[in-house]
Amino acid sequence: MRFSLDDRHDSLEAFLEANAPNEPEFHQAVVEVMADIKPIIDQSEAYKAANIFRRLVEPERLISFQVAWQTDAGRIEVNRGYRVQFNGAIGPYKGGLRFHPTVTPSVLKFLAFEQTFKNALTGLPMGGAKGGSDFDPSGRSEAEIMRFCGAFMQELQRHIGPDIDIPAGDINVGSREIGYLFGCYRRIKGRFEGVLTGKEEAFAGSAMRTEATGYGVMYFLSDMLNAHDDTIEGKTVLISGAGNVATYAAEKAIALGAKVITLSDSSGFVHDADGLNTEKIDWVRAHKAQAGTSLRAYVDKFGGAWFDGETPWSIKADIAAPCATQNELSGKAAENLVKNGTKAVIEGANMPTTSDAKAVFARNEILFAPGKAANAGGVAVSGLEISQNRTRRSDDADKVDATLRAIMSDIHAACVEEGTRDGKVDYAKGANIAGFRKVADAMVAQGVG
Repeated sequence: MRFSLDDRHDSLEAFLEANAPNEPEFHQAVVEVMADIKPIIDQSEAYKAANIFRRLVEPERLISFQVAWQTDAGRIEVNRGYRVQFNGAIGPYKGGLRFHPTVTPSVLKFLAFEQTFKNALTGLPMGGAKGGSDFDPSGRSEAEIMRFCGAFMQELQRHIGPDIDIPAGDINVGSREIGYLFGCYRRIKGRFEGVLTGKEEAFAGSAMRTEATGYGVMYFLSDMLNAHDDTIEGKTVLISGAGNVATYAAEKAIALGAKVITLSDSSGFVHDADGLNTEKIDWVRAHKAQAGTSLRAYVDKFGGAWFDGETPWSIKADIAAPCATQNELSGKAAENLVKNGTKAVIEGANMPTTSDAKAVFARNEILFAPGKAANAGGVAVSGLEISQNRTRRSDDADKVDATLRAIMSDIHAACVEEGTRDGKVDYAKGANIAGFRKVADAMVAQGVG
């Protein structure tokens, strides 16, 4: 992209390679967002004078630290921990913690960059952040995971607080890990405060947090289809993944009248032409909660077909919802979806669609909902948990669900407002511009120095 951020680099790509070398995930996220917001910057003297985009592509803080911990056998192991506090212009930093071998600064910077705009879209006062460790919890005992969480929090606690940075869970960091992290923080600080979200309801967690991301995906899809004189009812849906986002998206899609016919994991995917139901989804959750299990066993239990080492995008369906991981839906897969008559694609994971795939959808006028808008339900309910913690009160599930539904509708409306050109809605552009305006306006208003 021809855009000079300074006198030394004649393109955005050259700037990124010089200033963030060997960070492909971060480069992809920045280039995709920049394509949409560059015209907005060009039209604003205030944004240009404040050097907004240059400031937006540099994290306010990138913290790296050692995590030394002891195994059950008494061996000392060392991992690396991170917290990327990307932008705090509209509120305390907010974003998940991920424990996975693929955690690198590039991955966390892209996630935190995206989180900044996602959080802005919710309308809640939350900045963007992400963190975690290259620790792999698979095959570890519960005691080892608890000790690792304690060692990780020993350092992280220096950088977080209810008015500073409020982490949540992400891949391999669920309510159990949040509990261990919170317990360690409370013991170190001697205070009970809302420094983490995703806690169990027994100690100040919010109802609906586990369901929120998946439910929010389907609420957004419903609004998107309704805005185009269509409905989710009766649609066939492909979903990838088998974790919380995927299974709760499936649950809500079924409740709204759709037929979900796939789920997947790292070993392949299952195609159930009869459609999933509550019993099958509950079985998937229980089965995947066991370490090292494959979804292949679903076919033995309920029937259907197993596709080893493949993704679901070859199956004919109305809707595709990638809910597993980044860059899981390729250009070739996108062409398969178009050929099979897919009407809409909605991202449940963070950046699961490659740039090539997005181009295919754009050329063929497939409705496409980006993750920063469609999967914002999780962080929205995290924001509600922050509010509940501050007031020392808890809202019931029905109230939280109703608020989540309203937030997702507001996000959809913002995407439509900013992304409509010549009667057509570009949801990715709309989400990028709407999130950017809120963050950029706050940065301009706060000045520098």
